[in-house]
Amino acid sequence: MNDLLQNDMIVALGAAGLLLIVLIVGLVIYRRRAARTPERRLRSVAVDCLAGFIIPNGDEGEIVVEYALLTHRGIVVVDVKDVTGNIFGSDAMQDWTVISDKRRFTFANPQYALYDRLAAVKRLVTDVPVDGHVVFTNRGRFSKGQPTDVIALDALIDQLEEERRAGDDDRIRSWQPQWDLLRETIVTTQVDHLMKG
Repeated sequence: MNDLLQNDMIVALGAAGLLLIVLIVGLVIYRRRAARTPERRLRSVAVDCLAGFIIPNGDEGEIVVEYALLTHRGIVVVDVKDVTGNIFGSDAMQDWTVISDKRRFTFANPQYALYDRLAAVKRLVTDVPVDGHVVFTNRGRFSKGQPTDVIALDALIDQLEEERRAGDDDRIRSWQPQWDLLRETIVTTQVDHLMKG
């Protein structure tokens, strides 16, 4: 009887140990994947980052901005697209096409929405350079050339990292009041939404 109880105890401890190992491995995998998300990567090369916010568009309406990064080049507005396959698009095309092994689909040219977002941010922060990009993750490829203001995530990360290393912190400090104004506008817009809703 004692031997049987001892064997059951060994099996239970072994199962608990195995479960612990599986949980630790799962946590490590999760953290590595989370560290590679576009948002984490963008945040790692920016001085500051605002994500998923609404601001006035200047035409009595509002516009959603996916990311605004305070960087050593100024404010960079980023729209991230995560599609798999070959992407066919140009500045003049209304719709872009993605072709992969499994499917084919089209989506509206994202440049127009980016330009609207850029205009809205530029209207609020007049003393800081503002530019923007439609950023595609590495799962998508432009086999016929990239349209204007379109860049791969890795290329943008490399550019911003290089600029950060060579950057002028005094310039960042001079832009801080404008960045704070953008942040305050975001909060005000959000509060207005809550009050109306």
